Amino acid sequence: MIQRIQSVFLFLLVLSMVAMLFLPLWSKVDATTGEEVVLTAWNIKSYATEENLVPGTVPQQNTMAIGMLAIAAAAVALYEIFQFKNRLNQMKLGLLNTLILAALLGTSFYYAAYVGAELVKADNNGSYEAGFYMPMLALLLNALANRFIKRDEDLVRSVDRLR
Repeated sequence: MIQRIQSVFLFLLVLSMVAMLFLPLWSKVDATTGEEVVLTAWNIKSYATEENLVPGTVPQQNTMAIGMLAIAAAAVALYEIFQFKNRLNQMKLGLLNTLILAALLGTSFYYAAYVGAELVKADNNGSYEAGFYMPMLALLLNALANRFIKRDEDLVRSVDRLR
């Protein structure tokens, strides 16, 4: 049934992945030029923070892999909600979603730590924004949902043994 607690966790996972699509993931400011580089789920883009600077000295790079992985994780979780009649299938989809979320977290870190850090030469490593932490929240929600799905499956199996 849709009103189970694991459905709530999976729906919150979908919301966190949708939020990740619109929130910045990482940003870094070059102290000498005042240019800021921002990583989103779709691109790495530079912005000028002073009036005399022209934005775009750092070339814009495409990071669609992050966005596509976030959409895939949200789609799998949404599909998993409606597979409530087949708990074994739900558990398999939960494991698949764990792999997708781990790949999303690794891809986000790669673009922030290596690709974005090379674009702007500054002393600091940049700052991780709210969107960067959404895959970690999604991993936690996915683990909780998988735990409650397994608990339901164990309950059904124990009742079947009594018959």
